[in-house]
Amino acid sequence: MLSDKEIVCPNNLLDVAHRKKRILAGIVNAGKPLTMMSVMDAVNENLITPIFIGDKEDIDKCALDLNFDISNFEIIDEKIENKTSEIAADLASKGAIKIIVKGHIHTDVLMKEVIKKKYNLIGKTRLSHIWHMTLNKEDRPLIITDGALNVSPNVKTKMHILKNVINFCNRIGTMRPKISVLSATEEVLESVQSSLDAKEITELAKKENLNADVFGPLAFDNSISKKSAEIKGIKNLVAGDADVLLVPSVETGNALVKIMVYFMGACAAGVVVGGKVPVVITSRSDVATARLASIAAAVVALD
Repeated sequence: MLSDKEIVCPNNLLDVAHRKKRILAGIVNAGKPLTMMSVMDAVNENLITPIFIGDKEDIDKCALDLNFDISNFEIIDEKIENKTSEIAADLASKGAIKIIVKGHIHTDVLMKEVIKKKYNLIGKTRLSHIWHMTLNKEDRPLIITDGALNVSPNVKTKMHILKNVINFCNRIGTMRPKISVLSATEEVLESVQSSLDAKEITELAKKENLNADVFGPLAFDNSISKKSAEIKGIKNLVAGDADVLLVPSVETGNALVKIMVYFMGACAAGVVVGGKVPVVITSRSDVATARLASIAAAVVALD
């Protein structure tokens, strides 16, 4: 059942990212082949100017193996993995880099450093993760949030996630996104907490006059299928036509994304937003194409 479809980077995301030239990017623990390949692709696309952080010998070897000339780029030699995240966070706090790209390092190690108060990289907005999902080069994306960072967010946190994703959608050209607040049901049930949260978020979005059409609870089928919504008699602007799925938990978002990747060959471009510096935290098993798309998403998310 696994897909053998080639994963392709979407043109719409690259086109928006191309409007910003050569963004300074800190590549954390950079000395692994997949990391180096995605950086090479991003350099070739004129998206970033990398600053490599990690073991210089490994970095040079990876670049040499790929015939990637990195002689004009800075390398900060640091052989201790956990210290590479400290260097990246410090550079970001000083404005020396504008995005952080995770290389071969655990996400929790990197993010624990980024959120430390001493770096002043976090403002009043809660950080959240966004997945920009496409199947083909010219696809309209399906955005899934949050499937990587906030584990079991409450309504307050979900409102931060909602506002972050509206901002991101605006940056990719979707000026009034249709956002489904996902649950296992389209009914408000006392026994299903996500449905109660969805109802409250829908009301808060309307009260705060957010620049989006927000509705929930909606189940997955009637979020993305007009036919399903019609059969169930659900009539609103979001049902069957959602641009964004705001998921109830990290497990839901993580599963949806990986189902699309492994069963459908989707390109998953992932980025952490809401802070002063976008952070790319792709999985260590992600292909280079998805890593390039994720770097493009971070460039797009940059203020």
